Amino acid sequence: MTGQILIVDDEPAIRRLVRGAMERAGYSASEVGTAAAALAEAPREGCELVLLDLGLPDRDGLELVPLLRAIDRSVIVLTARGATEEKVAALDLGADDYVVKPFDTEELLARVRAALRRHHASGNNRGPLVMDKITVDLVARRVTRDGQEVRLTRKEYAVLAELARHPDRVLTHAALLRAVWGEAHVQDVEYLRVTMRGLRVKLEDDPAAPRIFLNEPGVGYRLMS
Repeated sequence: MTGQILIVDDEPAIRRLVRGAMERAGYSASEVGTAAAALAEAPREGCELVLLDLGLPDRDGLELVPLLRAIDRSVIVLTARGATEEKVAALDLGADDYVVKPFDTEELLARVRAALRRHHASGNNRGPLVMDKITVDLVARRVTRDGQEVRLTRKEYAVLAELARHPDRVLTHAALLRAVWGEAHVQDVEYLRVTMRGLRVKLEDDPAAPRIFLNEPGVGYRLMS
């Protein structure tokens, strides 16, 4: 299994716990306790993913997110800050995902696997995205379910396409609204809710219990691949 992971946390016990879980799963992991050390270590060759605490002693972890993204490092925020506005801020700054302490190790590993899949796929020509009965072909602009083409409205397709470009990653309400409706509508969350209802009706087996289009309450939506 590939993937060099950098763990950034000021608590040695958390670093040891996370490093042990990563190494048992087959990853190579290193750890640091400050923002300065993270910025020195992250550019090293082989580092692909940073697990980032926000409460660092020398700098707010949120400030590191765009700096790490600028050097093409995937970022999963791993923090005790669970407020919705903190999640939205981190995701809007470019974090791939957000996990709140205390966390389930298996869930964290699942998020790591998803982030590394996206990292390895970035820059490559992605083929059609296949999710159980659903296929999304962004090149052909075609969506099928059980082999039959599904007719979507322009907004439904635009939202689906934006999510499909970032599978398994939470996109905030504001990010989706900005991409599909424009800057003037970043507060119009009801537009997005109506469109998502349409997508679920057309593509989910049970729209009332969605398995593909998942809602992150107060934050945004995630397309599960």
